[in-house]
Amino acid sequence: MTPRSWLFIPADTEAKLAKADASGADVVILDLEDSVALERKPHARALALEFLQARSRPRAPQVWVRINPLASGLAEDDLSVIMAGAPDGIMLPKPDSAADVAGLSARLDALESAAGLPLRSTRILPIATETARSIFALGSYADLKPGRLIGLTWGSEDLPTAVGAETNRAPDGSFTDLCRLARSLCLAGAAGAGVPALETVYADFRDLEGLERYAEQGRREGFAGMMAIHPAQVEPINRVFTPTAQALEHARRVVALFEAHPGAGVLSLDGKMLDAPHLKQARRLLGSN
Repeated sequence: MTPRSWLFIPADTEAKLAKADASGADVVILDLEDSVALERKPHARALALEFLQARSRPRAPQVWVRINPLASGLAEDDLSVIMAGAPDGIMLPKPDSAADVAGLSARLDALESAAGLPLRSTRILPIATETARSIFALGSYADLKPGRLIGLTWGSEDLPTAVGAETNRAPDGSFTDLCRLARSLCLAGAAGAGVPALETVYADFRDLEGLERYAEQGRREGFAGMMAIHPAQVEPINRVFTPTAQALEHARRVVALFEAHPGAGVLSLDGKMLDAPHLKQARRLLGSN
């Protein structure tokens, strides 16, 4: 099952780390990047390692680490510390393309070997739209070797800054054209790579009704889960991205109908015509649950 909720937690904040297990999130992401000041990064790495080592695999929730960008000069320090704790995965910010994920994967090969971990057991989730060059490379993730890439997600904050934009929002509150493009290409890039797309954060953590509307829209458009920045956001995200009993039953009926009529291209169910895309969607829903 694809994790539904991915909760960011600043890795240098012990009080917030202490609440991670009770958050209800499918994944907690110990953040070493944007939420941690430069002078506190060594402290954050140490706390992240302590948190990881206190929870052996398989973990519930999963524990991932967002490292600093590869180009920052800080990522190697992050990895050299936290890999001893066997994180479930690494979130990679600001990659330009799949080549950055391939480079990280090669480095993880060596670190897993040194730590006595199974080869390729550490997954990777890139935030695939945070640089100007990244927008032109969303299709490159389809060329990665299978095993590490678990999905693609996108970001709406760093990309506008990268191109010199003053905002990521239009006057009516909707995303700008650039952000909508990045979001759409994330969906297409993930589908091309055969992995789930994960929706970005909803910044106003007090607006749970707005969050739920945003998550519903993302689910309808093809996202399989969503990032969270506050524990209060976890429950609505989990609820939205959990298929309802009615949706699962309908999917089972669609699959059963096509299995009962092998070779049929178009069939009717409840007065509606169904064809190959409907069957594919039904199987995807059942497989994700």
